[in-house]
Amino acid sequence: MAIHETLKKSIPEALRARDETRLRTLRSLVAAMTNEVVAKKRKPNELLTDEEVTIVMKRAASQRKDSIEQFEKASRNDLAEPEKAELAIIESYLPQMMGREEIMKIAKAKMTELGVSTKADAGKFTGALMKELKGKADGGDVKAVVDSLLF
Repeated sequence: MAIHETLKKSIPEALRARDETRLRTLRSLVAAMTNEVVAKKRKPNELLTDEEVTIVMKRAASQRKDSIEQFEKASRNDLAEPEKAELAIIESYLPQMMGREEIMKIAKAKMTELGVSTKADAGKFTGALMKELKGKADGGDVKAVVDSLLF
């Protein structure tokens, strides 16, 4: 079953369980996905592919992380807590990201394949690595691995 369809079917379950946080989060995700479908000039009742859903969910998770950071800077833990709960729910639906060790193995193989050895090749190397790991690894982790290998 597609992730988009799973999210839509989780809404009635959250309603029955009277889980307001989960319900609010799921509804906002489904609304974001509907907006994405419309932005892609498709019919609103169409489903997104799992790749497209992952992009939308990562965007939503990033927004939550930014909000949490801002609320904590302003000492507003009362506002940060609901955001943290929503972030946890969103992350439960996201595919598991690769760890730095796994990224390192792939990066070393790609490094020898491309013949990368200097800092000047970092951009090309990072681009090729991100293309290969798209949706499987966090960009920040990939950058850290590239930096550790080249710098």
